[in-house]
Amino acid sequence: MSSLVQKCFLGLLLVVSGAAAYAQETRVGYINYQRITTESAPAKAAQGRLEQEFSKRDKDLVALRDSIKTFSERFDKDAPTLSESQRTSRQKEFADMNREFQRKQRELQEDINGRRNEELLQVLDKAAKAVKQVADAEKYDLVIQEVAYNNGKHDLTDKVLKILNAAK
Repeated sequence: MSSLVQKCFLGLLLVVSGAAAYAQETRVGYINYQRITTESAPAKAAQGRLEQEFSKRDKDLVALRDSIKTFSERFDKDAPTLSESQRTSRQKEFADMNREFQRKQRELQEDINGRRNEELLQVLDKAAKAVKQVADAEKYDLVIQEVAYNNGKHDLTDKVLKILNAAK
């Protein structure tokens, strides 16, 4: 969202909030979803599951990278003594190994990103329920997630974290 649109939206929100406050007191709260997705127990558990799920493939990728490096070093050392056909054959083998490494690296990153998004959706779903629980219990009329300034008075993040961490 562009800065101008954000400012217009914030201005409209303030006008609406001011008009509503005139009619009755409006309670507005704030949530920092970045903290929710990094500090909450469900987020930490999701991160642990991801690390466990992809650790073997990551180790295999590191081993492949190391073998490519070793192959390259050995080729550089042996190159002066190799015939032209041997040199060409090893260069082709090196290129094939590099392509295979890049393919596996790309596939791993795509799989990690997909799973991370799945896990994040589950965390955000739990967080939304916790936000609703806090908002209902404390009679908030509006809870927003991004603000330009917050003095902390209306920050509900710690309360939501407490609920999420208790649920485990």
